[in-house]
Amino acid sequence: MTADHGPPMAMRVRKAVFPAAGLGTRFLPATKAQPKEMLPLVDKPIIQYGVEEALASGCDQIIIITGRGKQAIEDHFDVSYELEKMLEERKKTDLLKIVRGISDMIHVAYVRQKEALGLGHAVLMARELVGNEPFAVLLADDIIDADPPCLKQMINVFNETQSSVIAIQIIQGKAISAYGVLDVKPADGRFDGRLYEIRNMVEKPKLEEAPSDLAVIGRYVLTPTVFETLAETKAGVGGELQLTDGMRALLKKEKMYGYVFDGKRHDTGDKLGFLKATIEFALKRQDLGGPLREYLKGLKL
Repeated sequence: MTADHGPPMAMRVRKAVFPAAGLGTRFLPATKAQPKEMLPLVDKPIIQYGVEEALASGCDQIIIITGRGKQAIEDHFDVSYELEKMLEERKKTDLLKIVRGISDMIHVAYVRQKEALGLGHAVLMARELVGNEPFAVLLADDIIDADPPCLKQMINVFNETQSSVIAIQIIQGKAISAYGVLDVKPADGRFDGRLYEIRNMVEKPKLEEAPSDLAVIGRYVLTPTVFETLAETKAGVGGELQLTDGMRALLKKEKMYGYVFDGKRHDTGDKLGFLKATIEFALKRQDLGGPLREYLKGLKL
């Protein structure tokens, strides 16, 4: 009896990688003894928004790349017996549900990045845990308010293209110089004209040298080939291995797409972005929105 070799199985994205080994110097002194990923937006740590997005997008395995002093992240996603017992005894069932929901949520694995050697290096650290399958990378600083979630939109694109997909946002003017920028061609009107085929990418170009106004945002769906290209990529300035360099090498081997996601991005790695996100998320809350709106109206600005 011969095996029937039908079309190859479509690859599915099940694993999500969160690089969280950075130092968070922009938020000192708050981040001197606690990870920036644990700073709360209203009442939930930044990284939990990303983890919830990954779960809602169909990723059930979370890999967090941590460094020294990031213990709080591990504790947060772990079971807290003392806290649960206390909440149970005090009949605080709604809070108990919230706390249990965090530790029941996911299977989390942690990899230590001993030195902060760049985003590419952090992603490469996940190679053994990811194995030979496509995976998502989420940068927790970029919180994207979207329905369906940004990552889910990207995985839908991946399912159809079976190629790496990078989230992009249109950034006008000088601000483009803070981003990786794509040189693209439109990908035949699929996905409402939001999809582009990537020709090249440039890291932080001057405005006049930017190939487009399409900036790379902290969401990626990558094929496992990127581990090969990252492993072959030479470290750059300060011994850092950049994800952009690994992706540029990947472009030579495979098609890659940029996708203009539908949703609102908050850059919480920036103080003003963090404050704006806090206010906007609080305004959406049933318990806080009304009173906060009244308070803001009353400020003599």
